[in-house]
Amino acid sequence: MSKLKYVVLIAILFLSFLASVILSFLSPEQACGGVQTTCYTVQTSPYEKTFGINNSYLGLIIFPLLAIFALSHLNNPKKYKKQILMFGLIFSSVFALYFLYLQFFVLNAMCKYCMVVDIGTLLGLGLILGWRER
Repeated sequence: MSKLKYVVLIAILFLSFLASVILSFLSPEQACGGVQTTCYTVQTSPYEKTFGINNSYLGLIIFPLLAIFALSHLNNPKKYKKQILMFGLIFSSVFALYFLYLQFFVLNAMCKYCMVVDIGTLLGLGLILGWRER
């Protein structure tokens, strides 16, 4: 098993979690640097919630859970842990692609924190799928 792969994944998940923390606990004006920014446009759009829950709150739950599974797999590798990680990253990546689509093609605005989360999620999936273990 390649320990570095899971260390990098945990770092990516931590950065995504930090971006979620910023978006969850600061107002859009504070996080985005004012109301005239594209970040503010994204954060106050009708797409800021999924299933009635603020997207950043979902990140507060999902990223630590995935990091716990990655850390657990790093310390005690089991096939089911890797499968849970893969499922979580695939599920999250579907949403990340949707949110990127919304930012680029619907809202024509980007949020720097959302980009960290979305790109981080996609990188995490690419890492799990593309980094072959020995």
